[in-house]
Amino acid sequence: MPSRSLHLIALLAATAFLPRVVQAAGPDWPAVEDHAVQLLQRYVRIRSINPPADTRETAALLKAEFATGGLVAQLFDAGSNHINLMVRLPGRDRTKKPLILLNHMDVVPVDPKQWKQDPFGAQIEDGYLWGRGSLDMKSTAIIQLTALMLLKQQGIVPARDIVFLANCDEESDGRNGAGWMIAHHWAELDPEYVLDEGGVGSEDLYRAGRKVFGISVGDKQVVWLKLRAQGIAAHGSQPIPDNANDILLAAIEKARQFPATGKPDPVIAEMRANIGVFANNKFMNAVQQNTMSLTTLRSGVGDPPKPNVIPSIAEATLDCRLLPGQNAEEFVSDIKARINDRRVSVDLLSEPKDPGASRTDTPLFAAIKKAILAQNPDAVVTPIIVPYGTDAQKFRAKGVVSYGLMPFIADAATVATMHSDSERVPVDQFHKALHIYWDVLRSEF
Repeated sequence: MPSRSLHLIALLAATAFLPRVVQAAGPDWPAVEDHAVQLLQRYVRIRSINPPADTRETAALLKAEFATGGLVAQLFDAGSNHINLMVRLPGRDRTKKPLILLNHMDVVPVDPKQWKQDPFGAQIEDGYLWGRGSLDMKSTAIIQLTALMLLKQQGIVPARDIVFLANCDEESDGRNGAGWMIAHHWAELDPEYVLDEGGVGSEDLYRAGRKVFGISVGDKQVVWLKLRAQGIAAHGSQPIPDNANDILLAAIEKARQFPATGKPDPVIAEMRANIGVFANNKFMNAVQQNTMSLTTLRSGVGDPPKPNVIPSIAEATLDCRLLPGQNAEEFVSDIKARINDRRVSVDLLSEPKDPGASRTDTPLFAAIKKAILAQNPDAVVTPIIVPYGTDAQKFRAKGVVSYGLMPFIADAATVATMHSDSERVPVDQFHKALHIYWDVLRSEF
């Protein structure tokens, strides 16, 4: 009897220390968060501007970082210094197709004169990390990298293979990045799921005063049009009816009278059911309908252009975005019919894709929702359509379930800094996003 009592006491003592042992074996989150921020700063400071999308330096940084955690990165050269990077962490069930953590290393150009901060300084000021690519999408890449390395360091074998894929030129439609990897290395990819950029959490972006996390399940189709007006060159002192600028302006005005969006989108309907009244801002206004933006105008003779010369050529580009389910070919034909001027050519510059939206009845979507609600129990989690294009669309075209997830909270003003001269990411939310991604990757999916 005494020996049994002693054994029971010893067992209870050991059990009492178990939670502390487990906790100690988990990530040292303050250290993880600090290191991730410092790594993001180093990443943002690399000028991986597209064009030319030279990603040798960014790929070298990521490769070296993975090496510190015992993960080997493969580099894929698509030519002209377009480098793509891939890292694989093997999972338990090798019969399952992998999850790809998708991101891009390139960033859009900057006009330094319009920035209050150094666009490649990665300064931390007022609680934000500022710089080109901080939001789109180097922060998400570092979150993905950190979560994957934590799995390796903690000895956690995921449910399936997880592949980190950093591409070189998403900002130029991914021809040398995701598109090139799909075309040349599909056998090494062939995923079940893709996690890319897209959805974000916000308390005012989707609905005023309501915390909502959007998980993007589809992109709007990218329809870029170039209008070219042919006129007659002449002296500016003598107005003429064949002024290329006047012809172009009339064509643009006709193009902008395109009809309202046709059939309703089921994802938008689900968003409305989950969220209620949509916020009135440029993001939500764009999400609900087909849109057109005049993005460039070019004409004139000489450099700088002479103010007294009427040019014979004037050009413009229109950035049109169509909801899933809309017919891009019919849209372009309608624009041409509306302009209906033999002096104006309309050329399609992009390759619209409409693979439809990804379904949400998957273990991965459930894992994402659970991880978000664990950190934000008062939030609404909903599938969304994003108004811009991402590399995920290329995988959806291959039948791959693809979601967009930037799991931090940002207000509408911050989300609007993407591609702007004040791009930034909130540091405290970047920290929290690391925890959410970590919970997603170590879950069963």
